[in-house]
Amino acid sequence: MAFQGSLAELHLPDIIQLISVSGKTGVFHLTDGGLHGEIFLNEGKIVHAQIDQVSGEEAVYALAIWSRGDFKFEPAEATSIRSISKSNTNLLMEAARRLDEWRVLSKRIASIELVPEFVVLDSREGQINLTTGDWLILSKIDGNRSITSIAQASGLSAFDAAKILYGLIGNGLIRLKGAPGEANAAPTPRPPASAPPEPAAGGAPAANADLLAKLNKVRDVCNSFLGAVGESVVNKHHQKARLEIERGAGVEALDEAIHQIARAASILKGPSTTEALLEQLKGLSR
Repeated sequence: MAFQGSLAELHLPDIIQLISVSGKTGVFHLTDGGLHGEIFLNEGKIVHAQIDQVSGEEAVYALAIWSRGDFKFEPAEATSIRSISKSNTNLLMEAARRLDEWRVLSKRIASIELVPEFVVLDSREGQINLTTGDWLILSKIDGNRSITSIAQASGLSAFDAAKILYGLIGNGLIRLKGAPGEANAAPTPRPPASAPPEPAAGGAPAANADLLAKLNKVRDVCNSFLGAVGESVVNKHHQKARLEIERGAGVEALDEAIHQIARAASILKGPSTTEALLEQLKGLSR
């Protein structure tokens, strides 16, 4: 039986952990637009992974930082290819570490498909010390290659190339554009369609305070039910709903958080757990 869902709802390390504990043999298919990757399991152990020209551990790490796209696990015969020897625990711990680090990198690098280009300034004050890695990346930048292409040309993983570019962008040497011929496409946050309502004097409106208290209760109940495997999903939707409520959203933000967490719970723990969870959450939404 196939098992599928959205990477926007569940992080890949959590998904793999769930499947590996069950001891299944098969393959994860991961897609994000034109990108496609695969991770193979044999009796719950990760034995091979592939994305583009990258295979083995680095392919797992590259896929682990995806924040969107879809996954599908299909039971299948065990693959004869063995590109990974590291244990699942060590592999997923490193994948989780890189995911945390990528959250920092993504503040300047929204996608590894963006194209770096040089920033030309009339004058520059101060001195910038460049490492061997900096020079390696700089030598591959031509205004046409994406971060992915530069990484491949440099013999580095896209993650390692992005780490170097993060520093170069911070130093003002490099900027990012979306594709050859486009203007600088470093993403600029869009302002809200309308300004959020002003809070009442003395703090948040009473209605907002009540909703935030209910939202915190939802988070605590869900974390208790789902445990560590669901914590990242719960906290993600808690944070999203909190921001929306603080900006003036109503009970619909709370309802949406509960709906999304329930969907994830069904994937992680099964329908029976979801039913029990929703029973506990009665009275917290409309």
